[in-house]
Amino acid sequence: MEFNLENKEQVYIGIDVGGSGAIAITNGREILNVITNDNTDADLSEFIQEAKDRYDIVKCMIENVHSMPKQGVSSSFKFGESKGFLRGLIVAHKIPFEEASPQKWMKHYGLSGKGFDSKTEHKNNLKNYAQRLYPNMKITLKTADAILLAHYSFLINNNLYNNER
Repeated sequence: MEFNLENKEQVYIGIDVGGSGAIAITNGREILNVITNDNTDADLSEFIQEAKDRYDIVKCMIENVHSMPKQGVSSSFKFGESKGFLRGLIVAHKIPFEEASPQKWMKHYGLSGKGFDSKTEHKNNLKNYAQRLYPNMKITLKTADAILLAHYSFLINNNLYNNER
């Protein structure tokens, strides 16, 4: 571990790249800040800059997603545009990052999408899990994935990740 000359708190960022997703910041004990992706590009950039000024950002975990079968051309394009913008934002702010597929990070929590009657049921399960991790934080369907991704980044970068799950 490097000595932090500025005494900034070390944090981890999680980014759910979907248009109804979010960016979350955690120190592993609590969620320090969240912004939803439906804010302006300038607001999202300012959010990242403020985080960079205030904290020592160890790593950002970006959800590595792609278009899906039966997804329309227009929605696929918007999805890709959102992912590209958010990834570019992290690169422009010189924040180290890695990407994890939904299957990979959800597997760690035992939250794969299998066995649910609907996407809504699956999303509510993710939200409930995030709420249990951070009971003092108001978790929404928009913020749950980003919060879980930030927590996943914290676990991986502190060698607390159990590969056996």
